[in-house]
Amino acid sequence: MSAIRILGAIGALAFFTFAARRYSRSQISRLNLIISFGLCGIVIALAIWPPLFDPVLRTFNFERGTNGVIFTLLVSVGVLFFLYLRVQASADTNERSIRLLVEKLGQERFDWAIASSLPEGRRLVTVSPAFNEAENVAAVIKSMPDQVEGLHLIPVVVSDGSEDDTADVARSAGALVAELPIRRGGGLALRVGYEIALKLDAEIVVTLDADGQHLPEELSVMIAPILAGEADYVNGSRLLGTFERESMIRHIGVHFFSRLVTVLTGRRITDPSSGYRAARADLLRTLVLNQDQFWTSEVLIEALRQRATIAEVPITIVARKGGKSKKPKSLRYGWNFSKAIFQTWLR
Repeated sequence: MSAIRILGAIGALAFFTFAARRYSRSQISRLNLIISFGLCGIVIALAIWPPLFDPVLRTFNFERGTNGVIFTLLVSVGVLFFLYLRVQASADTNERSIRLLVEKLGQERFDWAIASSLPEGRRLVTVSPAFNEAENVAAVIKSMPDQVEGLHLIPVVVSDGSEDDTADVARSAGALVAELPIRRGGGLALRVGYEIALKLDAEIVVTLDADGQHLPEELSVMIAPILAGEADYVNGSRLLGTFERESMIRHIGVHFFSRLVTVLTGRRITDPSSGYRAARADLLRTLVLNQDQFWTSEVLIEALRQRATIAEVPITIVARKGGKSKKPKSLRYGWNFSKAIFQTWLR
């Protein structure tokens, strides 16, 4: 046997041993084990006795040697591509099932009993996704007024699988709280908050961070274009207002993503990564949102896709009062934010 045939047989045996161990630990299905066994058996048979496959090669006008190797490679690539599609389809199905389950549980674990006693009238609902923000969330909620421009303000906090007392602290401060059983990201928490806001008959929904970086005092500025009939969606922009710079890389990133979104959508947007947003409830019903994380660009681009009228207003962003930022490192954040932009734009 040649060295390449020996290596092929050893590799096939190692792969099958690995698959068998995963099956014994219930990490793969019996079907996957059978497929692995079949593929490894073919490779081992080809390594031990190549003439066994001569009839197959002749059927496709191939001969043993270089042509036989090419044929084997083509078949292998086809099989691997099929397996990849199968695994990807299964992963996508499982991912969607988990997402829908977490969203459903989050809505069920909302303070509906307290919400039933809310005052009637026009409502402004604020949605604040929060992960381990027990140090900051109370100050944010307590600084919110009871009414903004004649609308009753209802603060909603969505605890994204927090491991501290975020949910209890938010309730004590006066917010209605939804608790997600596991952490899935701000995008999924936002979707849960949007669904709850719509069920609360909100007229306008505003998103703002639970870490204190966005000022509730600027809520009237955020919703003014909507109340005036000038916009369906309002984006708060730190570049039009003031902000405390976190780092030079993030500052450059804000300008870079501003230009990227502007080029892709044809609409000048100065701050696509801002989490301070306001939208008419009717618009939210039309948005298709899939991102579990890096949601700010998705909501903005999806609103543009729905031909919503978008306005930008100046806002103030301050440093968080306590705790640590939950954002990943700058380069990783930039890469994932870019992916979210293109994934939404390419729909």
